[in-house]
Amino acid sequence: MTGPVPPPPGVPARPAPSGGPEFPVAPDRPAPGPGFPVAPPLEPVAPRYGGGSLADVLPSALAVLGVPGAVDLLGLAPRLAGVRRVAVLLVDGLGWYQIPTAAPYAPTLAGLAATVGRPLTSGFPSTTPTSLVTLGTGVAPGAHGVLGFKVRVPGTDRVLSHIEWTGDPEPLRWQPVATQFERARAAGVAVTVVSRPEYAGSGLTLAANRGGDYRGAADADALATAMLTALAAGTGPTLVSGYHPDLDRHGHLSGVDSAPWRVAAAVVDGLLARLVDGLPQDAALLVTADHGQLDVPAADRVDFDADPGLRAGVRVLAGEPRVRYLHVEPGAADDVVAAWSAVLGDAARVLHRGEAVATGWFGPVPEEHLRRVGDVVVVCRGTSAVVATRSEKPIESRLVAYHGADTAAEMTIPLLVVRG
Repeated sequence: MTGPVPPPPGVPARPAPSGGPEFPVAPDRPAPGPGFPVAPPLEPVAPRYGGGSLADVLPSALAVLGVPGAVDLLGLAPRLAGVRRVAVLLVDGLGWYQIPTAAPYAPTLAGLAATVGRPLTSGFPSTTPTSLVTLGTGVAPGAHGVLGFKVRVPGTDRVLSHIEWTGDPEPLRWQPVATQFERARAAGVAVTVVSRPEYAGSGLTLAANRGGDYRGAADADALATAMLTALAAGTGPTLVSGYHPDLDRHGHLSGVDSAPWRVAAAVVDGLLARLVDGLPQDAALLVTADHGQLDVPAADRVDFDADPGLRAGVRVLAGEPRVRYLHVEPGAADDVVAAWSAVLGDAARVLHRGEAVATGWFGPVPEEHLRRVGDVVVVCRGTSAVVATRSEKPIESRLVAYHGADTAAEMTIPLLVVRG
């Protein structure tokens, strides 16, 4: 589909800025973009590794910058001929299907999506730690090993939360793949990573971003300033990566299209406007995301801790509410699959580990990473979720919006390409 999406009955269309086509402001319809596959928001979508995924963004950017061996998997070079500086901004939670919802508060974003935007997929699970490392390494999750929001450390009953990861396991052993930032720096590219000051030196930052000079930026204004300063400072090929987390946070806490989420969308719009206006002539800006989000109604939540049938045989519960990893007692996998299938019915797919890996969700998974995936993998359908009101922090079961599964609304992310 190359033209605008017609608005559904009763939904007004809003003109996009910069003379772009109109598209509807509707939470369940994607903004238009070249070649967009028409998929209902709750339909499963497979990750498009190797030419249409988040993993392909930095390798393509490095190819534009002339890094030897880098492959332009996204075909950016014709549009970016002559570009010597590339900025990549990841907006946490900015799914492709959320752009029409944000449009009334984010006209710059809406215009870019309608004129220079295209959809990609995230990797799987569609969750922040997995996606940040997928972007940073340029490989599918199976290869880098950050295979979920929370995973069991093999050989223990410990559950590692990747967003609280400090130094154990050791980041370079847990995530052994060289980053695209390391590759760029080795080729003589000036590399800067700009993110929140509190993330400096964390396990996740080292896994995803090692190789770049780290600059702390406490808010969107500081992020724009630091990214533009780093772009302008480069005297040769330059790569700048930026990360903005607030849209995702307000979606989780208050819901997509809530008042705080709308304010956060407007802040994102101001950030984009500053970056676009400040791009040097030989620079390009690539804007993408790690995942989308879905509001999960209370009626669609199942509580692991309240159902003995779900707890039976499960030794360690990991993952997150939309994708659960179940590590089970010896010999219990078949019984756990049967029990969870009976309780959840059509609300989830319940698979043995081997079946889940065989779907291709993770890409190839080497032996050393297999046991980070549960013996049983539960992928929620529709707007369902499996919470754990006592086994996990209370806030985790009280969030409004979630992500992690393979629906189009969670998996489909934008790529906006702007030249200076």
